[in-house]
Amino acid sequence: MADRYNYRQANDVAAAAAHRMEEDTQIIWFENEDIQAADGPYLLPLLQDSFTSWRKDTEEQVMFEDGQFALFDWEMNLISSTVKLDSQADVISTARQAASIITSGTTEEEHTLGAVAVPVFTRSDHRPFCVLVYVTETKHSSDKHVAQLSAMHFRTCFYRRFEQLYIKDLIMHQQRTDKEASRRDALFLAAKRLYDQFDVTSVLSEMLSSLEQLYPSSAAHLFLSQDHVNGDPRVRPLVFKNAAHDLVAKSFLEGKLVTEQDRDGTKRLAVPMTGKQAAYGVLCLTVNAEGWDDADLPAFLLLADTAGSAFENAKLYEQSNLLINELRLINELTKRLNQSLKLKEIFKFATTELLGVFDADYCCILQLNKEKNQFVVVSSNIPAMSSEHFSPDYGFSGIVHRTREPLIISDYWHTRVVNSKLMDNTGARSLIATPILVESEVEGVIMVAHKSANFFSYDNYKLLQVMSTHISLAITNASLHAEVRRMVITDNLTGLHARHYLNEQIQSRQRKDPLGALILVDIDHFKQINDTFGHQVGDQILVQVSNIIRGSIRQGDIAARWGGEELAVYLPGIRSDQAYRIAERIRTHVEAETKPVVTVSCGVSEWTFENEKISVESLFYRADMALYEAKNNGRNRIYVGQAN
Repeated sequence: MADRYNYRQANDVAAAAAHRMEEDTQIIWFENEDIQAADGPYLLPLLQDSFTSWRKDTEEQVMFEDGQFALFDWEMNLISSTVKLDSQADVISTARQAASIITSGTTEEEHTLGAVAVPVFTRSDHRPFCVLVYVTETKHSSDKHVAQLSAMHFRTCFYRRFEQLYIKDLIMHQQRTDKEASRRDALFLAAKRLYDQFDVTSVLSEMLSSLEQLYPSSAAHLFLSQDHVNGDPRVRPLVFKNAAHDLVAKSFLEGKLVTEQDRDGTKRLAVPMTGKQAAYGVLCLTVNAEGWDDADLPAFLLLADTAGSAFENAKLYEQSNLLINELRLINELTKRLNQSLKLKEIFKFATTELLGVFDADYCCILQLNKEKNQFVVVSSNIPAMSSEHFSPDYGFSGIVHRTREPLIISDYWHTRVVNSKLMDNTGARSLIATPILVESEVEGVIMVAHKSANFFSYDNYKLLQVMSTHISLAITNASLHAEVRRMVITDNLTGLHARHYLNEQIQSRQRKDPLGALILVDIDHFKQINDTFGHQVGDQILVQVSNIIRGSIRQGDIAARWGGEELAVYLPGIRSDQAYRIAERIRTHVEAETKPVVTVSCGVSEWTFENEKISVESLFYRADMALYEAKNNGRNRIYVGQAN
């Protein structure tokens, strides 16, 4: 009777655990996650914790009155035990002998020990990773059932703890990712605010305010190498008293980051605030050891570099206000240039303004195409010069490109240094030209010409230099905006589009196209690739598969990284049968060309204007369901979702 009662109690516990496990399986998306070989260092504490949790769940059960339990790893090392201390050595020895039967292959009838050992298997590949031993002083016919059901219950407790750790790790990773994203956003906004300022005082105030926001537990000071009445106590003059031992002076003279740390852990960092033309001061940050992470250093250096450029731009703007009426025109030009973030508009506006400011007859702006290694005329009031291209060594643009310096030609007819298509075709005699410098590299050339000889003055020559600085800043801002836009709609790893961009494009297409198809591509066993070869190889696999997808679709098709190892391709104007063939091409190429070899599963869906409900969500839902079928039926295959 006691045996049957024990069996019933154990069966109830196991059934309840199985029921909970079944419910969890229905709602938990990570049900296929499992322990791997790489989890070895974490397995021992996890087993101990799971055994303790399991004991709490079963401590009121009758089976503990007749027997004790011991947990061993697969190497037969004792993990934990409920055996009493006075008999522990003998019982554990007996339990270890019983557990050794699992690995020795001895049958149960060949021993007479009062213990039953049951292996516990992983849920994904049914691999044993520990042994639960049930020990009794007297043998009962139900011992084997009690041990087996207890092992099932323990396995449930183990995976419950394992999933908790797994989710905790995911949350920590997400928190780190969110922190990095927040820092990037803060830096971008700080840089934008700095570049939005046009006077030195505002730049300095904005820079110090940004530092306080980014590093709230720090103290920031700026040491300027030139006189500047600011009124802010945090802005101080740079004094060279003992340069060898002065952190700030040493940073300014050496032109690099210098750090020091006091005995109490306080850390000081000094970095030059440098523009394109000179170093204007030193930015010093004092932080506590607890409030500083070395991972914050790149952000600090980037902000200092941005502040230097912004400060330099502000100084140029400040100086320009001291000039005569022509420089007032420069101020207006600068403002209008900074309002535009499209290069074509910037070039066109600059051409018009340059012609007006210098009362010139002709103007050409050339941009350097680095891929083709040639200058291209991107804006000009001379129709015949539109889209002309020249070698980087040709004519006056070649001289400017080689020397990185502006030039002035008083009379081209009498001093023909080089041949110039601009001067020859227009009959112009006077010329001023200057490089467009971006980060000290020549990105283009501005050429302004007049029909009369000796038309341009030295002041015009210097003024064009100032204007080119502002034009180059506008070009930099436009390029930065274009790059940020590209980063927003592009996945950094694969080079494919981002998920939100794909959604926007599908919505746009569904408003004007009659039909379209979607392919969802999922890399099979991707976690196993990461666990076996490492995340770097996993990233390489993602890049390889993305390149194969790009090479398998049309120019107008849109490929994106949907999330993790899932990729997506939208095919405008294509039905599911054609999409299936494209998916098959992707699948076969992936299996044949990836190293290490991986396979993919694909789900295909389509929409037409005849559908009752046309939406991105329904299109993805059908493709996702088809992908689920493909993975459930063996992977490395393609399924087509059916419309509701």
